[in-house]
Parts: sequence; structure tokens; C-alpha cells
Amino acid sequence: MESANPSSAAFSASEGSGSWRRDLLWLALAFALLFGFRLGSYPISGGDDGRNAEIPREMLATGDWVTPRLDGVNYFEKPPLVYWAGATMQKFFGPSEWSLRSVPALFALAGVLLTYAAARRLHGRTAGLLAAIVLGTSLLYFAIGHIMILDMPVSVLMAATLFCFILGVEATGRTRCWLFHGLYIAAALATLTKGLIGVLIPGAVMFLWLLIFNQWKRLLPLYLPTGVLLFLAIAAPWHILAAQRNETWVHRYFVYEHFERFFTPAAARPGGWYYYIGVVIAGMIPWIGFLWPALRDGLRGGWAARDRNARAWFFVTWAAFIFLFFTKSQSKLIPYILPIWPAFAVLIGAWLAEKLRAGDAAALRGGARVFTFVCGLLAVALVIVVSPLKLVRMDPAQAAALKLPAIAMAVVLLVGGVIVLWSAKVRGARATVMAMAATMVLFFGGLQFAAPDINKPSTKELALYVKTHARPGDRVLHYHEFFHDFTFYAERLVDVVAFKGELELEEDAAARASGRFMDEPAFRQLWDGSGRVFAVARKKDLTQLFGDPSFHYHLLAESRDHTLFSNQP
Repeated sequence: MESANPSSAAFSASEGSGSWRRDLLWLALAFALLFGFRLGSYPISGGDDGRNAEIPREMLATGDWVTPRLDGVNYFEKPPLVYWAGATMQKFFGPSEWSLRSVPALFALAGVLLTYAAARRLHGRTAGLLAAIVLGTSLLYFAIGHIMILDMPVSVLMAATLFCFILGVEATGRTRCWLFHGLYIAAALATLTKGLIGVLIPGAVMFLWLLIFNQWKRLLPLYLPTGVLLFLAIAAPWHILAAQRNETWVHRYFVYEHFERFFTPAAARPGGWYYYIGVVIAGMIPWIGFLWPALRDGLRGGWAARDRNARAWFFVTWAAFIFLFFTKSQSKLIPYILPIWPAFAVLIGAWLAEKLRAGDAAALRGGARVFTFVCGLLAVALVIVVSPLKLVRMDPAQAAALKLPAIAMAVVLLVGGVIVLWSAKVRGARATVMAMAATMVLFFGGLQFAAPDINKPSTKELALYVKTHARPGDRVLHYHEFFHDFTFYAERLVDVVAFKGELELEEDAAARASGRFMDEPAFRQLWDGSGRVFAVARKKDLTQLFGDPSFHYHLLAESRDHTLFSNQP
């Protein structure tokens, strides 16, 4: 039998001796540095990132914090909590990349600390620390923590709801009261973040666990009257105000966004039943190799041992229901599945803690091999992407900019994979876990240096040109597209030619009547008028327009993918 590793024994011996305050402080500092590294060093992109930056900017500009607007058009897709957070950060720290991205980064940090606290309460200090490390260094969790979208905040708030529940059913007295009221607060905030799924999904997980595993006797007291009042006091006011001020809001928000998008392909985001399997496998790097043994050991004994393994079954129910829910949905995007990551982190963290206490390094060797194999694949992929062989279609300038960080990341992965495999054989369980985490931290650092060239092309340079050169009365328009990031950087609304996209014009009669959203003939008439007009377009959308000999223009500026031109010098 293999002897216990001394470092594992020491790690185990410290199980009950660490202070909550010290652990939370060190975790907060470490992950604040990880999530905050180069957070504002690259532009807001033109996709969801830009949209969720622009809506808060318009809230500040209009002073209306009830009706979200995008390019001056009512935008009813989601509730406003993240927009409020973004507007608040812009108000106090200015409109910058850092101030906007700090919102998902702070939520990601909060998720790590919540996962530590829950796992420690349930399984001990070591499990809490390991669960926090697993969550914070998982590939998808780290990536989503750097994008100004709603999925990180709602995932953390759902996790807070479910953590409060599982801790609350095991608590008594004042602690139980605080936890259950925390559940209602977190569910209300999740609802204000992404709608009814913020309360319905956690509610379904809790109900299924109580029903399937016959845990009803642990439910009372659940402080329902005060809890419901607390929930409504937080979640209801905005919904009431939005409905009062906008006659089309109810149909768009409740009917279309909550039901039609789930049950029909209205959102045009299809995906097969296997869609999220690949997301879980890739997104749980570097810990994916430990997921199966964590599930196997956590549910040992199967149905017959369900009472003994009720905690583990709760986290499995959490992950399984959310996975199946979004698999069933007709609208699929990679970030939607993020709410299962805290559940996986607790399961893996508890399993790793058990192996570290036992000094069982051999149990980690399978996961270490998976990690080394994945590191090798990623390293080869990175080298291929920037190689002179041009096996991947990429702009030459982009490939050149990515070459150094890609090679650096490949080296980190290859060296890290070898060290992890060696640690699993020689150094023991603790060294293996620490080597995996360290490899990912260095990899993430390289990823942040590569981020400016990985992100979707930004129109920041063109927007700043317009902001500097446009005079009062000049018109600025987007041709055959709408660039969310442009309006954020230019700090102004724009006209749009022959494009709708995510502009919800059907919800805003005033916007439709404004004349800012025009077809091609109206654009040509405006262009030939006496006023000065700036236009921004993707280069690929200008072939026909610039090829028309009757169309006269002045080229003002270009970026890698976009062109700024005007009807006057």
C-alpha cells in the first residue's frame, strides 16, 4: 500500500484550524488578482459585451432607470439589475472597459467565496478551499467572468439561492432563519437579473430534491410569509413600473422572452441534444477528469444509500436539472449552462478533500492524465493557429499579434501537464492539485494578453474619431449593421440603415417614427443632402455600395474590419 504523503497529512491536520476570516481574505485577494488582471486592457466588443455596456450608459444619459434602452429604443429582453450595476460603476468610475467588466468579475469573485463558504459548512475547510479553487480556475467560469453579460451574475445568485437552501434545511434557530431569508433575497435578485428563471430554476431543483429523496420533513420552518414578502419587495417594484410605463412590455418580457424563446426556435439559437456535453467537458478544464470519480464516490451505494448521500444527491439534482432544462430549450448559448459550475465545484472539492485527507495520490492519477492530455491538445491547437502553415483561416495581422501569447500559453500547458503528471506519481495529491491550479493561472494570464486579438473586432477607434470630429447637427449612422460598442465609445445615439438586429423597434412606436431607422433609398437621399453624415460599416458590406459610381464618399478611417466614411471631407 502506498504511504500517505506528508504534505497531504499536514493539509488534513489543518482542517479545523483555519479561520474563516483569513481564508476569505486570502481567497478574495487571490481571485481578485486573477479576475482583475488586465481587465480593462482591451476594448469592449461589438456583441453582447457592447450591448450590456451601452444600455447602462443610456440609463445614465436619460436618467431613466426603469426602461432599458438600446440606441434610444426600448429594450425589454431582460430585467435591469446588471444594467443598474453597470450604470453605477460608470457613474462612480467613469465609462471605461474596467468599470464595465468589473461587474461580472465581482460577481465571479462572489461566487468563489460563496462556494467556499457552502462547501466548508457541508464538508469542512479543505473541501471549501478546494471547491473555491476548482470553480475559480475552471475555463468557462473564468472566461464568462470577463464578459459583460448576464450569465455570471444570474449563475452566482442562483447558486446563492441553492446554497442557502441546502445549508438552511440542515440548520436550526436563528441560523436557519437567516439562511432561508437569504434564499428569498438571492432568488429575488436573480429574478431581477434574468427574469423568471432566476426563481423557477432554483425552485424546481429544491422541489425535485425534496420530492425524489423524500426530504419534506427537513423543509419546515421555511419562513414562507416573510420570505414571500421579502421576495416581492425586491423583485416586484421594477416589474410593476415597467408594465405601467410601457404598454408592450408584458407581452415581450413574459410571453416572448420566457416562453416563446424556450419552446420555439424564435431566437434562432438551435443546438442538438449533445450541445452542452461538449460545453461541460471543455468548460470544466482542468478539473473534468475528476468529475466522474467525484460523482461515483459521492453517490456510492446508489438509491439504497440515498439518505446517507442526500447532500451529494442535492448537487447532482442541481446540475442535472439545469443541464436538461437548457438542453430541452430551443434557444441555446454556451453561457446558459454556467449555473451548474458551483454544484460541480462542491462535488469535486469534497472528493479531492477526502483524497487529500487519506493521502490517496493514486486516486488523482486518472484526472492528472486527462489534464496532461488536454494540455497537449490545447498546446498543439495554439501552435497550429499561429503557424505559417495557415491551417486556420485568420487575418495575417491577427495571427502575428497572437503568435507570442499563443506560443507562451502552449509552453505553459506542456510544462504544466508534465509537472502535474509527475506530481501525481511522485509528489502526492496536494502537489498535483496545486500544480493544476498554477498551470491554469499562468494560462489565464497569457489568455488575457491574447484577449485583444481574440475578441470580436471593436469599433472603438472609429467611435473616438467621430466623438472628436462630429459637430452639432451632424448625423452618424450604421450601415447594414448596428455596432453596440460604437455608441458606447462615441457616447451618442446613431441612425441605422437597413438593419434591425436586436433593436426592438416593434416595442417602441416613438423610435419607429423618429426617422433614425431607414431603408436604402432614405439613406441615399440623406447622403446626397446638404448636412454632414458619418457612416460606419463592415468592410464586407461595402462592396456593392462603394462599387456604385454614383455614390461619392470620403474615407475617414479604417480598422481591421470596419470603415468610417462621410459625404463631406
